[in-house]
Amino acid sequence: MAIVITLLLAAAAVALVVIFGAPAPATQESDDDFGTVDVYQVKDDGSLDPAATGLTAEVWATFQRVATPQFTADSMTQYRVGNAPSSDTLAYVYQDDDPRYWVLAANLATSEDRTQLIATLIHEYGHILTLGVKEVDPPQTNCATVKLDEGCPAEDSLLWVFNQKFWAPYGDSAPEAANSDADVAYDFYLAHEEDFVDDYAATNVIEDVAETFMTFVLEDEPTADTVVAGKISVFWNYPEFVQIRDRIRTEFAAELGLST
Repeated sequence: MAIVITLLLAAAAVALVVIFGAPAPATQESDDDFGTVDVYQVKDDGSLDPAATGLTAEVWATFQRVATPQFTADSMTQYRVGNAPSSDTLAYVYQDDDPRYWVLAANLATSEDRTQLIATLIHEYGHILTLGVKEVDPPQTNCATVKLDEGCPAEDSLLWVFNQKFWAPYGDSAPEAANSDADVAYDFYLAHEEDFVDDYAATNVIEDVAETFMTFVLEDEPTADTVVAGKISVFWNYPEFVQIRDRIRTEFAAELGLST
């Protein structure tokens, strides 16, 4: 009898696939960084359409832990996944056509390292927090601060405060806010190595903010009197960022050995 029931259930499952169709695979698109990506839509509850599996699902779940499921539901429209061992890009985010919403892209080839993955996703979350519509006005002709692809940072935005305090003193010798040239960034880093948490932070002020945010979250509050400590201290002056730091550290305390 058990065998008969099992066969009937299997037949029913096949019938349902025939009637309703197999789950649709993710659509594929070309990508400048990853070659080809699978594209998932983020639904209103933060889940993915189609449902993801394996490492693809794990990376998305980790990002939800970093940013919270509610944030991903409210702010993300797409999740794009590539597998490009030859790319030095770990992940990136960008605004959707509607600047209130964002897209996350991840490279599975670099996602197996959990510590690196979590740090990378914290960095990308930092971009969304500091370049979102609450901080940056949509692109406009006249900008009193600095023109970015995302728009014009408000004069009281963390990014503009950061820029004026740490980047403006360099004058024309600093890479532009839109710089993506790794050689330019590295030369600048070598000239001011003690001013940055790492060489990638010297790419431009936007990456400096995101890398410093990542460091702010993952490391103890600095006590030294250095430029890097001053940059990290900027985040300590914003209660909302301190709350985000505490939440993320609590979320990953066991996995990363963080104090809470």
